[in-house]
Amino acid sequence: MTRNILVLGAGKSTSYLLDYFLEKSSSENLHITIGDKNPKSLPEYIGNHPNCTLLTLDILEDPARAEAISKASIVVSMLPAKLHIKVAEDCLTLGKHLVTASYISDELRKLDAEVKKKRLVFMNEIGLDPGIDHMSAMQVIDRIRAKGGKMLLFESFTGGLVAPESDNNLWNYKFTWNPRNVVLAGQGGAAKFIQEGTYKYIPYHKLFRRTEFLEIKGYGTFEAYANRDSLWYRDAYGLQDVLTLYRGTMRRVGFSKAWNIFVQLGMTDDSYIVEGSEGMSYREFVNLFLPYSPTDSVELKLRHYLKIDQDDIFWEKLVELDLFNPDKKIPLKNATPAQMLQYILEDSWTLDDGDKDMIVMYHKFGYELDGKKKQIDASMVVIGENRTHTAMAKTVGLPVAMATLDILNRKITTPGVQIPISKEVYRPILSELAEYGIRFNEFDAPYLGYNPDSVAG
Repeated sequence: MTRNILVLGAGKSTSYLLDYFLEKSSSENLHITIGDKNPKSLPEYIGNHPNCTLLTLDILEDPARAEAISKASIVVSMLPAKLHIKVAEDCLTLGKHLVTASYISDELRKLDAEVKKKRLVFMNEIGLDPGIDHMSAMQVIDRIRAKGGKMLLFESFTGGLVAPESDNNLWNYKFTWNPRNVVLAGQGGAAKFIQEGTYKYIPYHKLFRRTEFLEIKGYGTFEAYANRDSLWYRDAYGLQDVLTLYRGTMRRVGFSKAWNIFVQLGMTDDSYIVEGSEGMSYREFVNLFLPYSPTDSVELKLRHYLKIDQDDIFWEKLVELDLFNPDKKIPLKNATPAQMLQYILEDSWTLDDGDKDMIVMYHKFGYELDGKKKQIDASMVVIGENRTHTAMAKTVGLPVAMATLDILNRKITTPGVQIPISKEVYRPILSELAEYGIRFNEFDAPYLGYNPDSVAG
């Protein structure tokens, strides 16, 4: 009997997911329906596959969405996170399992009791971060606890970066996922974490000047700034008594200090509309945030305002983005500063045809066993193939696809609105991911605790 998988959304993170489903379609008796506003933008080999149907679908049209879901055995939502709730409510009504890569919203969490009552699996946070981070962390934490160890410290860092062979700009960065999320990173409240038993808070305007430095063997030095809420993971991972709990985002050294220029100028603000944004030049955009002067140039005002010398590398980074070009225009009507900055950055930071991206993930586990403090460091590096089959698409899409098939094949049966932290989920998926080159290298390290000297600012 054919099992029908409905995939909603066909964006940048779906290349490996769709390939996985199609490669398994004959052996697993699968038919894949891809619902998207513009499914014809997909490669021809997908649309022409005998076990695939392309469906033009506006997710906001309730009857069409419900009809598509009613024909599915399981639904995979790769839509923006805010749209998952509409899909989830239909899945609950129609008795369909659901898989997403997004964080569980409060609205979705409220469906848990009903989802359990119907014996449905609503698997969320099963991409990269969140996703592979959950599974790889819990695998080690469960192993430590099985030996009788007590967790003292957990730190976790992830970065979506450009691969070394494609790293050809002064920022050492290109967009490998949603640019809007990059521009708005860190907003929405202070970053919260625990350091040696003490709560720490970093407000947004200080976030990019408080970085920890990390060394990944074979790939050099990285920096990391704190994620918004590390404290949520205490309950999720059972780390209520841990002394240090810190999660961060990785970049190449120097990125955060340069990015802080945009934060301090106000260019990342998404709370108001800029008058006359459409047709504004890059140079005029920069001048919006500088004091008026009848004589000084935009360049001089900016260097004076930020106290940057003309031979400073940070000045060179700004010039490289063509920020002072009077001829390049922003075609966005009624745009916020953040939207305008995003447009300018996409002009410079979009992956070229031959570019490859890179995913880096690093965990640090500190624990006590038999009266001795020990530490395990674990790291994962994945390099993409090209601008379509990226490392980001691979590490997001494959776990989603594997979880979907495991639910269909009843390897994952525990019902409820959940994340992948149980052995039932992470064991088979991590094992299969290793076959695709997504694996962690672990090594024992001296227990150092949380080193405040590694935090600048």
